[in-house]
Amino acid sequence: MTKKLPPSPLMETSRHEPTSPLLLHSSEESAWDGLVVRVYREPREIEQLTMPLVSTLTLGLLISGTMYKEQRELGGPWKGQYLRQGSLFLRPAGRAPYELRWQALSSQPVQTLLLQLHTDLVSHTTQELASAATRQVTFAENIGFQDPLLMQICLSLWHDLKRQTPAETLYLQSIAQFLAVHLLRGGSPAVENGQTLTRQQMRHVTDFIQAHLDQALSLEHLAQQAGLSPYHFSRLFRQTTGESPHQFVLGRRIEFAQQLLTETDASLAQVALQSGFASQSHLSSIFKRRLGFTPRAYRNTREI
Repeated sequence: MTKKLPPSPLMETSRHEPTSPLLLHSSEESAWDGLVVRVYREPREIEQLTMPLVSTLTLGLLISGTMYKEQRELGGPWKGQYLRQGSLFLRPAGRAPYELRWQALSSQPVQTLLLQLHTDLVSHTTQELASAATRQVTFAENIGFQDPLLMQICLSLWHDLKRQTPAETLYLQSIAQFLAVHLLRGGSPAVENGQTLTRQQMRHVTDFIQAHLDQALSLEHLAQQAGLSPYHFSRLFRQTTGESPHQFVLGRRIEFAQQLLTETDASLAQVALQSGFASQSHLSSIFKRRLGFTPRAYRNTREI
């Protein structure tokens, strides 16, 4: 006999509630590099849902709501747990099909974020870590765990989707690789050995960045200048500069934009493109976040 979920304390479900997962936002239209992010409005109750085999590593976040969820292997016994806002779950690639059912336990709409990491990136990162640690590294399924850092990254990506913020390749690749490493290590911090990039490697990298600020830069491009794999380059770059490659490049873009604003009569749209931003609005958003005022206001203060 099938076990019944505990009764919900809520009033009758609104007729406007979805009866199946409703896709609210997706990164697929923007072709984000290294990962795919989808956000769903979930039904308040699902009696049974079969999840198919998925070939990619999936990280999920319960954005809002509280629920009692049960799952089982096909034909097996049900196992349940309570999930609340901020609960995360991890499903490794190749996870066999299984069944789910759930019931909402709060008045908040149930929204979930699913983040899938591209198989090639996960494979390369796994090989790098296995080589560095001289041991086998794998992902294990984990349901309902807490990780403030992962939660903040997921929420940041969700806000980018809602705002339709242009996402740079370097930014997305850095996040995807960090997630892969963080999850493989089970959330534990990396053990650093004090190694940094050499002065020559840093010069090659910074010269390349400066010469290509108006172009889309990738982690692979920068790693090649140092003669390293993307994983090792990203780790050593942070140890050397105290910043991620994306943060460093963003800083150089802002500095160049400041120079163009004070030394040329280029329009704001031209400044944005020459300094590597996707649009004038993208430049204005990052500029104000970093410096506290807009590019136009910055130019005006320099003309006084």
